[in-house]
Amino acid sequence: MDSESDPEAGADGDESAERDGDDVPAGDDARGDDLAPRPDGDATVLLLMDGDRDRELLAEALGERYEIRTAAAPSALDGEFDCCLLDADAFDAAGEAVDSRRERADPVFLPFVLLASDGSRSGLDDRAWQRVDDVVELPVGRRALLTRVSNLIERRTTSLRLRRTVADLRLKEQAMDEAPVGITLARATGGDDNPLVYHNQGFEELTGYGEEMLGEDCRFLQGPDTADETPEEIRAALDEERPVSVDILNYRANDQKFWNRVTIAPLRDEEGSTTHFVGFQTDITERKIRERRLEVMTRVLNHNLRNKMNLISGYADLLRGDPGEEMRRRSLDVIGETADDLTGIAEAVRTVDETLSASEAAVDLQVELIELRNRIRSRYPHADLTLSLPDDDPIEVAVVGLTVAIEEAVENAVKHNDAATPSVEVRVERDPPGWIAIAIEDNGPGIPDHETQVLESGETSLTHADRLGIWLMYWVVGKAGGDFTVDTGEDGTTIRLEVPTHP
Repeated sequence: MDSESDPEAGADGDESAERDGDDVPAGDDARGDDLAPRPDGDATVLLLMDGDRDRELLAEALGERYEIRTAAAPSALDGEFDCCLLDADAFDAAGEAVDSRRERADPVFLPFVLLASDGSRSGLDDRAWQRVDDVVELPVGRRALLTRVSNLIERRTTSLRLRRTVADLRLKEQAMDEAPVGITLARATGGDDNPLVYHNQGFEELTGYGEEMLGEDCRFLQGPDTADETPEEIRAALDEERPVSVDILNYRANDQKFWNRVTIAPLRDEEGSTTHFVGFQTDITERKIRERRLEVMTRVLNHNLRNKMNLISGYADLLRGDPGEEMRRRSLDVIGETADDLTGIAEAVRTVDETLSASEAAVDLQVELIELRNRIRSRYPHADLTLSLPDDDPIEVAVVGLTVAIEEAVENAVKHNDAATPSVEVRVERDPPGWIAIAIEDNGPGIPDHETQVLESGETSLTHADRLGIWLMYWVVGKAGGDFTVDTGEDGTTIRLEVPTHP
C-alpha cells in the first residue's frame, strides 16, 4: 500500500470518521447475533493476511475510522466483523470458508474485499468474483481505500437495519397471529362497509371464518337473534371514529351462536386521519350464562325461599295456638309439602350447577335415550314414552349436559300431565350436517307463557319461571351455541333443542 500517494488522506479520514450514532448490530451468524447492537457503535474490519508492511499500513489507515482485527488463519472468519479484507494468499487458503461465512450471514450483507497485487487482478477467475464484493489493487490511496470500505460497511449497516426492522415486524405479526383473542383490521372507508384486510388465527378459531372473508364487513357474524341495538351502537362509534366496547350475540361459520365481547378502536396516520379500525373479539358465552344463573339463583333465594319459609313459619304459629284436629292436620300437611318444595329447589340448584360445570365428553345419544326411556317407564309405569331415532347409528354428541336437559324435559312432561296416560315422544333429527335436533312433544296442559318469556327478557320479582328445569335446558343449549324453542298449543307442548354435535 502507498501511504504517500494521498497527502490529504489524514484530513479526509478525520473529517469522515464520525458515524451517525446509531447502534450497529454485531455478528451475522445463524444464531441471530446480527440483531444485537454493538456497545461502542463501531464497525469492525478484519484484515486476514500475514503480518507485513501492507497489513500495518492498512490497519493504520482504516483504524482512524474502524476497529481493526488482524489474523492469518481462515478460522478467524468464525468471529464477528463487518468487513473482511484478505490478500491473495489468505483468499486461496480460506477458499470455501468464505462461502460458508456468507451463507451464515445471509440475508444480512457481509462484505469481503480481495487485495490484489500489481497485475494480478486480470488473472482472477469468475469464482473469485463470486466470493468477494470488491477487488482493490495495491498500492491504493488512503482516501480511496476508506471510501470503498466505507461504502461496503454502509451497505452492511443498511442491511442490518432492514433485517432488524423485518424481524420486529415479524415479531409483531407473530404476536398478533398467536394472540389468544381474535384480532381484525378493517379499512376505514367513510361508508357503511369497513372491509377486513387482516384477521389472526385466533379470529379464525373463534368464528370458523378464514381468508375467504377478507374484503367483507364484519357484520357477517350477525344473525337472526342479534339485537338491533348493538350493531347500531357499533356503527355510530365507527361513524364518529371513536373506540367502542360491546357484548354482541354473533354466529360462527357453522351457525353456532356465541356471545362476543368486541372492542374496536380507530387507527390514525401522522396527519390524524383514521385509516383503519382494529378489533378484538373474545368468546364470553360462559360469562353470560354465569351472570344469568346468578340472576336466577338470587331470585330463587329472595323470592321462592323467603315465601316458602314464611309459609312454614305461619303454619307453625297456628300449631302453637292449639288449633283443632282438622287445622292441625292441614298445617302439618302444608309444612311437609313446603319442606319438600324447599328440598326440591335445593336439588334443582345442585343439578344445574353440576350439569353446567361438567366436562365435555362424547356420548352415543341413541344409547342414552334408550336408557332414559327405561328409567322413565320404571318411575312412571302409566306414561307412554316413545323414541323416534335416525336409522344411522351411533349418534355421537359432545354437548355438556344434553342428556340431563332431555331427561328434565321428559320428566316434567310426565309429572305435570293430568291425563290418565301421559304421552311423550322424543324425536331426533340430523339436520343440517353437524347439527342435531331433539324434539320432546307431549299431550299435557302446556307451559305458561311467563315461564318462557323470562328466558329472553330476564326475571323479575313479578315475572319469573316457577321451576329451574326450563332454565337448565335453556342454559345447556345456550352453552353449546344452539337454539331452544318452546311451542305450546291446545294439544300439548313441543320443546325443541337444536345443537351442534361437537361445539
